[in-house]
Amino acid sequence: MNPQPSDRPVPAQFDARTADGAVLRVFAEGRGRPLLLVTGLGGTAGFWASISETLARSFRVLRFDQRGLAASTRGSATCSIETLAQDCVSVLDEAGIEQAVVLGHSTGGCIALSLAQLAPGRVEGLILSGSWLKPSRYMAAYFGARRDILGSHPQAYAATSVLCAYPPAWIEANWPIYEAALAAAPLTVQQQSVMAERIDALLAFDGTAQAAALALPVLVLGARDDMVVPAFLQEDLAAALPGCAKTMLDSGGHLFPISRPDAFTSTVADWIGRLG
Repeated sequence: MNPQPSDRPVPAQFDARTADGAVLRVFAEGRGRPLLLVTGLGGTAGFWASISETLARSFRVLRFDQRGLAASTRGSATCSIETLAQDCVSVLDEAGIEQAVVLGHSTGGCIALSLAQLAPGRVEGLILSGSWLKPSRYMAAYFGARRDILGSHPQAYAATSVLCAYPPAWIEANWPIYEAALAAAPLTVQQQSVMAERIDALLAFDGTAQAAALALPVLVLGARDDMVVPAFLQEDLAAALPGCAKTMLDSGGHLFPISRPDAFTSTVADWIGRLG
């Protein structure tokens, strides 16, 4: 199916409200086929800023701050991957978009997979970027350690988010990324609580049932040197989705949308263009 863009104009910035009272700040740009971008653990629309600018040349791009982060309020619902998927429906509803391609990175891929089960009619295709089917012992140990230092050493928590997420040489050449992460460390109890519940949510997610029931075009997109979600987990995800397309970049680390923007955006645009 190739949905026609909604005739309803979408402002550059608007709010979507959820049933439990969360207010989600949404950013929209471009025209054409709707594309919803779903961020990972960090949860902010800012992650996609430069990527969205590029993709908006071809698509109508939506990105948003997830509940409790940046300009969005927390609401009262329990934070789970399913709750975060339902929030995506609220964003699409407020934008007047019936169906969109959904691109989720990292935890955002889990959210996108859950969304496809929760509201399959709203999803034209899925791009699961740097994501996984279910946590391994490696991921449980990694995110468990990060959760342990969150309250006592928030700047160390922020440092690990960068040092493990990019190739070392790329960090060295782009040091302001590291400094910005430290400046945005979750210092308050509220910020730490939101991040802790998000870690718990991603570790509790098991997408096996969602993958087995999925009947949509899917692209699994990853990087072979990812140290957060290792390539073998992304291979496992692709194996659970028979018939899916798969692209594995040779390098870029976990946050390859940032470190390899040209390869990322061209792969995404080419795959969407083949949906028909």
